[in-house]
Amino acid sequence: MPAFEFATAGRIVFGSGSRHGLGELLGGHGRRPLVVRGASARHDAWLRPLLTSHGLPHESCVVAGEPTLDLVRAGVDGARQAGSDVILGLGGGSVLDAAKAIAALVPQPADVLDYLEVIGRGRPLEAAPLPCIAVPTTAGTGSEVTRNAVLGSPGDRTKASLRSPAMLPRVALVDPELTLSLPRDVTAATGLDALAQLVEPFVGLKASPLTDGVCREGLVRVSWALRAACRRPDDLAAREAMCVASLCGGLALANAGLGAVHGFAGPLGGMFDAPHGAVCAVLLPGVMAANLDGLRRRGDTAVVGRFREVAALLTGHPDATPDDGVAWVAQLVAELGVPPLSAYGMTTADIPEAVAKAGRASSMRGNPVELTDETLAAILAQALG
Repeated sequence: MPAFEFATAGRIVFGSGSRHGLGELLGGHGRRPLVVRGASARHDAWLRPLLTSHGLPHESCVVAGEPTLDLVRAGVDGARQAGSDVILGLGGGSVLDAAKAIAALVPQPADVLDYLEVIGRGRPLEAAPLPCIAVPTTAGTGSEVTRNAVLGSPGDRTKASLRSPAMLPRVALVDPELTLSLPRDVTAATGLDALAQLVEPFVGLKASPLTDGVCREGLVRVSWALRAACRRPDDLAAREAMCVASLCGGLALANAGLGAVHGFAGPLGGMFDAPHGAVCAVLLPGVMAANLDGLRRRGDTAVVGRFREVAALLTGHPDATPDDGVAWVAQLVAELGVPPLSAYGMTTADIPEAVAKAGRASSMRGNPVELTDETLAAILAQALG
């Protein structure tokens, strides 16, 4: 058995209504929080009184879209000026990534580019980050238990990760009630991202017994809960199941890596204004099919067997074939109305640039087979619609 390690947030608190204990959790790590949140004020009704009742004066940093280098720089400056000693991230994956990045960078002596991968210098952090408390309000990214933050650089038309084991949040608080009544398109896109983050670590090169276990748990829940949450936004049982699935996906990817779906997603998200989850969703069936083809060509029955297990977990049929799993995912993506990549302005002329950038992405190193540029281009062409 290959050696492996498993690291996650210092503490995971899960349960409907668990947000009501947030004041005590925050107070145990600092007294002047910076609240990193989305543009919506829908959580203010419970958050502001909670912070006030625990004597926690705070400043806010609003993340209106996916986080950029400049937004994070502004957040770091704001935290320093306010004397913030703990960072609260309350929102979707973009908000949590911004919160983790700000927490990491406030104590550092240099600019974010000194520590950023791909387009930066990739240096390790020089000082311990501020404590970060991560509270997701969507079920998809699992960012509350991952050790990186994906940041956009519009000038480079790309995204890159700030990454360190020290960036794991001190506390991940997952309250499924915060996801109730999310719009259907957000539920679908984030839920399909969770699905991709359960499939890729399970079939990837760095899978371990621990990540296998959490992937299986997550896949079983996605198999029924994503459709239910999209059909009935206030179905708490479905929302709870999707929050577990998302958490499992985050645990898996943080410890076993990802694959070609996410190898593409970062570059495409930098090139086009496209939601991360939707990009992952539309690419997942094609990547699964291409990986199966490559595995069969080299006679890798063990990993083909993993795709067979994915199919059985998703379809509920023990005798399902790997191709049944690909078909199930493709049908789900179509049923949930995920648009093709062309909907975000991508054309065939953009394929070579996307392939070149994806080839440099760290996620590609975890893919179960090495996909040629021609194969990668064919996957993109299919996803264009």
